[in-house]
Amino acid sequence: MNINKNTLESSVKILSVAPMLDWTDRHCRYFLRLICPSCVLYTEMLTTNALLLGRDPQRFLEYSAAENPLILQVGGDDPAAMRRVSRLAKEYQYDGINLNVGCPSPRVQKGSFGACLMATPELVAELMAGLSDSALPVSVKHRLGLDREEDFASLHQFVEIVAQSGCQHFIVHARNAWLKGLNPAENREIPPLRWDWVHRLKSDFPHLRIEVNGGFKTTETVLDQFTHVDGVMIGRAAYHNPMFLAEVEMALDRRGQLPDRSIVLEQLLAYAENWGEALPAPRLSRHLHGLYFGVTGAGEWRRFLGTATVNENAAEFLRRAMQHIEKMDQAST
Repeated sequence: MNINKNTLESSVKILSVAPMLDWTDRHCRYFLRLICPSCVLYTEMLTTNALLLGRDPQRFLEYSAAENPLILQVGGDDPAAMRRVSRLAKEYQYDGINLNVGCPSPRVQKGSFGACLMATPELVAELMAGLSDSALPVSVKHRLGLDREEDFASLHQFVEIVAQSGCQHFIVHARNAWLKGLNPAENREIPPLRWDWVHRLKSDFPHLRIEVNGGFKTTETVLDQFTHVDGVMIGRAAYHNPMFLAEVEMALDRRGQLPDRSIVLEQLLAYAENWGEALPAPRLSRHLHGLYFGVTGAGEWRRFLGTATVNENAAEFLRRAMQHIEKMDQAST
């Protein structure tokens, strides 16, 4: 089953891969699309300053058509800038735009956006109105709250106010963002998970599209979420073990069997050959550590990936990789 733009606005249960800074670049997304044809993909968070004031915004915005459906995630706090970014998203034919209201990093806090915006839902509503200027579908990815507050009423109010802007799609990372005392990695693990709060949001706002994110590591837990909300977004578990996405697809009856890893590498080789010298091996190989996650030879595969150098292009490296896997298979028989 392939998800297209129309189904993004329908009742189809959406399986998506979270935007992950420094991880979900265009090469990673192409690889994940080979694994999971039905999932919705997101760009890394791109700031409005990078897109509007940078010397080369094209390098951030360009992508392969194979990545669709693809959502542009943006960060910023200026409604006028969001309006301009929305037009760029339409020009580059993205399938939607997502506003980051969840990143807790000090750099983002200094810019007064990301998770900080949860304290100003009226401003978030203005930002969403700006993003809606292009008429592309819009969504917001946010947390349950800030720091150690445990107040569902504030979360409810946040969603209620932002929805008044016309936003109908909320992706909820089911943890608070602790702006003081935790680094971004700790913020993904230490604040308690509260999937039930996201379920309550869906109950309170049945007309909105509510998607849950955070802490999913098994197919069973993902399937259970689909009985409560409209979608499930998977983050680092999908990056470290991309076959997890395919396993969920199978459980949803969207495919009959897991993809063949050798075929995936052959398809990646064709992609890399199109890039030629413009794609150094490490820029692609760094995303492939999880391809053999949990199977015999996984450790050897990861060690082999460490042999990728900037002096060879990705296509040359993948040819070596396929030969290496063939030797691994022969040794195991």
